[in-house]
Amino acid sequence: MWTETRVTRTLGVRLPLVQGPFGGGMSSTKLAAAVSEAGGLGSFGANHLDGARIEATIRELRGLTSRPFSINLWVPLEGERELRPSPEEFQASVARLKPWFDELGVPPPAYPTAFAPDYEEQVEAVLAMRPAVFSFIFGVPSARILEACRARGILTVGTATHVAEGLALEQAGVDLIVASGSEAGGHRACFLRPVEEAPATTALVPQLVDQVRTPVIASGGIADGRSVATALALGAEGVQVGTAFLACEESNASDAYRRALRNPERARATTLTRVFSGRYARGIPNRFMKELTPVERDIPPYPIQNWLTQPLRQAASRQGREDLMSLWAGQNAPLIRHSRAAELVDFLEKDTTRVLGRLASL
Repeated sequence: MWTETRVTRTLGVRLPLVQGPFGGGMSSTKLAAAVSEAGGLGSFGANHLDGARIEATIRELRGLTSRPFSINLWVPLEGERELRPSPEEFQASVARLKPWFDELGVPPPAYPTAFAPDYEEQVEAVLAMRPAVFSFIFGVPSARILEACRARGILTVGTATHVAEGLALEQAGVDLIVASGSEAGGHRACFLRPVEEAPATTALVPQLVDQVRTPVIASGGIADGRSVATALALGAEGVQVGTAFLACEESNASDAYRRALRNPERARATTLTRVFSGRYARGIPNRFMKELTPVERDIPPYPIQNWLTQPLRQAASRQGREDLMSLWAGQNAPLIRHSRAAELVDFLEKDTTRVLGRLASL
């Protein structure tokens, strides 16, 4: 059976199916629990939360499911936490965004004490609460953190966008590696190679499988049984699905966001941009992206730009303004058909079995 792999045995789940974690508040405990209950591994992107809120989220998830789930964090890139713009630089960045703040009726932000939650505090919360899985992107946690996870029985899952990153994750001793191809929606989790060098899923997976002993989970463009079967044929032992779950009603995506994902004409075109967060991410082009792209070189890096645009994005979501929202989406969004997480899991299981059965009969 295709469902019996090292991924399912390691994670203790029925299906080798991982729900992609969504940062920026798009994750929900309801979605993660629904996926876990249906037989996959539900995930919650907690990069935007402080330690106390991470602990509360894990308690809430445990109240919704007794099955394994994952908590996902972003590993800070070198020098990132020390970034502090001068008052003049900060005001220039605010002035650049002022037309959109005015349009949405949101006051311009003041200089904060911190531009992002404290990473060490986030990790300590995860270690204290001991979820079944700790997943991470944008790097490799320190040896101390990984050893602390092993000592507490917490499985670790890292993300690679390039073979070099997968080798670094294996050397660090992670339990599973997500191979995230360039088709994947949302932030490109590159940390050893530039985003321009990230190969597609169908190129990354077989190269990585040939180089590592750690089980590989394919991510990027996974939306139906054909893409799952392809990933398995290339050597992956599981798949991660993001955009299709983001479109489900259990996620925290707004109605306007879901409508954009479900509009094939809109979702068929996606592009990379750093105008929303200061890091490259794949999404559906809209007015905000198009109007800021000409000055993209002047935009500050993450986490400064991410912090500056957060109130703007939240206001746009509340007002249903998809022209000013970050519409992260993968390249196979036009294949989205399901609106409930359990229905999507059931479809992926049955459709993959159907496709593999058809191939076996040829």
